[in-house]
Amino acid sequence: MDSATAPTEEPLSRPRRETTVEVKKLNLALQGGGAHGAFAWGVLDRLLEDERVEIEGISATSAGAMNATVLTYGYATGGRQGARKALDGFWRRVAHIAALSPFQATWLDRLMGNKSLENSPAFLWLEMMTRLVSPYQLNPANYNPLRDALEGSVDFDAMHTEPLPIKLYISATNVRSGKVKIFCGNDVTADAVMASGCLPFLFQAVEIDGEHYWDGGYMGNPAIYPLIYNCGSRDVLVVHINPLQRDQVPMTAGEIMNRVNEISFNSSLMREMRAISFVTSLIDDGKVQPNGMKRMLIHALSAEDVMGKLGVMSKLNADWEFLAELKDIGRGRAEAWLERNYEDLGRRSTVDIAKTYL
Repeated sequence: MDSATAPTEEPLSRPRRETTVEVKKLNLALQGGGAHGAFAWGVLDRLLEDERVEIEGISATSAGAMNATVLTYGYATGGRQGARKALDGFWRRVAHIAALSPFQATWLDRLMGNKSLENSPAFLWLEMMTRLVSPYQLNPANYNPLRDALEGSVDFDAMHTEPLPIKLYISATNVRSGKVKIFCGNDVTADAVMASGCLPFLFQAVEIDGEHYWDGGYMGNPAIYPLIYNCGSRDVLVVHINPLQRDQVPMTAGEIMNRVNEISFNSSLMREMRAISFVTSLIDDGKVQPNGMKRMLIHALSAEDVMGKLGVMSKLNADWEFLAELKDIGRGRAEAWLERNYEDLGRRSTVDIAKTYL
């Protein structure tokens, strides 16, 4: 056989190495913030897309509670894609309801790109009325359109038939005692989620088993301790909606009220972070045994540069274009966060607790 036509000897093939991706468990803490919760929707959508991350537990308040409940139900019925689809459906329902509402941005605000409702005649009337009369007088039927969006997205009866794949903790504030109430397991009902987001100047307190509840943000926005006590993962990612810091001193009545609400809604989280920082110091200094206390790994994700520029009235603007814009921002921030911090999950905190929260 001619050497030119002789078959060449095939090199020995090397065995292919299976590339395994390490799946890391992560707990989420979701703040409330009305329509600004669409930012957290974007964050959740991106996290669900990344199969390297498994959500073990979620503690949430108000709009965060709605995001968390819809996500958990969708995950239970259809996995990651089911959760993403459920969240998309929920926020589309919210936008549809808002489109039929009299509380709309003016044509001039739309033209100028102002996302706030501060110039809406209907909203200005409502704001004035809430300062004069209570929701028991202004809204005697206690109608809350968000309940329709929530119940259209979650079958709570079906949700309680099987153990949930994600541990879910919903915060509300007990009106009489002033203490935080954590709803979990079969106690997570439509009433519990609505209680978590019950703004006392707009809606009547939600009654559950003889107790009355307001927005959970007053006492836990969100509560971290359920994740510490009940979840195996030490990693907690706090998804911030309310800015922790503002560079400018508020001057107008609206700005002052907005900042008062931000400070009060962030105070419970900051107290818990102070306790986590204290325990971490005790462990690091060898003053307590590591197996006696849990060393938590804290992470944070926010868009203060965006949220800080949005007026408080924009939290009630559920226009679809605005919600979709916030979602896109959330996805982008989550993408950048994963790129920077995935390798640190399970190893160390990626936020300086003392500098950020203390």
